[in-house]
Amino acid sequence: MIMARRLKMRTNKVGLPPGTLVHVGDERTGPVRVTVVDYDQDHLRELCPATLDMLAEFKTSPTVTWINVVGVHSPEVIERIGGSFEIHPLVLEDIVHTDQRPKMEDFEDYVFIVLKMLNGAREGREDGEIRSEQLSLIVSRGFVISFQETEGDVFDGVRDRIRKSKGKIRRRGADYLAYSLIDAVVDNYFLILEEVGEELEVLEERLLSGPTPDASSQIHQMKREMIFLRKSVWPLREVISRLSRGESEIFEEPTEVYLRDVYDHTVQTIEAIETFREVLSGMLEIYLSSISNRMNEVMKVLTIIATIFIPLTFVAGIYGMNFEYMPELRWRWGYPAILLFMLLSGAVMLLYFRRKRWI
Repeated sequence: MIMARRLKMRTNKVGLPPGTLVHVGDERTGPVRVTVVDYDQDHLRELCPATLDMLAEFKTSPTVTWINVVGVHSPEVIERIGGSFEIHPLVLEDIVHTDQRPKMEDFEDYVFIVLKMLNGAREGREDGEIRSEQLSLIVSRGFVISFQETEGDVFDGVRDRIRKSKGKIRRRGADYLAYSLIDAVVDNYFLILEEVGEELEVLEERLLSGPTPDASSQIHQMKREMIFLRKSVWPLREVISRLSRGESEIFEEPTEVYLRDVYDHTVQTIEAIETFREVLSGMLEIYLSSISNRMNEVMKVLTIIATIFIPLTFVAGIYGMNFEYMPELRWRWGYPAILLFMLLSGAVMLLYFRRKRWI
């Protein structure tokens, strides 16, 4: 269903020249909100919201500037921002196409990074599904522009460090700010996996106590979530690997050390996802085996009952025939004798089955 919707949205681009800005993603309304955080070691300036006309002044500012754009559903706004910072039209096209895979492109003057920001607050959602949105970063030597689809992100810790001048962020350049944003996104993956791990524990207990049809649907839903997480995280490993190897001059050598740490976290995330996928596959096998065993138990009971009643039905069938000359028909004790014989036959067969340990 999701794939069909994505393909349908992409048909809006068919026939248009490269660089044409057409929003591809969930339909959204409302204005695009732009905020600016401009700082150095001694000064801090925040603009919330900021107007598009004042953004160009931060391009050559000696301070570090973080421009956060919330909403990419307005191609006109994205085009104006791109014009202020001389961003390539194909990059702007990728920004408004929210189904991009994580990637990194180096344009010498700036680096374009795409990654997936996941929503981990699952308790407040009725469907319980993991949500994601595309996060696009333009990283230059003096500024970072982040584009996100909706309100709400995982950057509160970064903002707090900037405001309170915690750590090295106020003493470092834009590349360190970009690292901090990427690190916040990757750290949030662990929160997602922690929630998934708790759900797996609950689901495992349910399977051990007794499988239900709801457990099967939950297993399949979580397997789809693992595929979704793998698709979101796996390409990011290569992106961070390229950044940590110094393939871009925008990221200085001191920051590459921190990027290697983020790379390790990304690998741990991928390993956890693969582990959860294997656990879910094992749970599905346990569920199918439990259902099969339960069916076998039911069939065994029914087979024993049917086997016991075969000789009883045979005897009842003989004496149910309508022949006139049958010696036992006029015997006074014939009826109780046949009933006693049938009871003894059933009891003997039960003892035999128990002796064979079939029941």
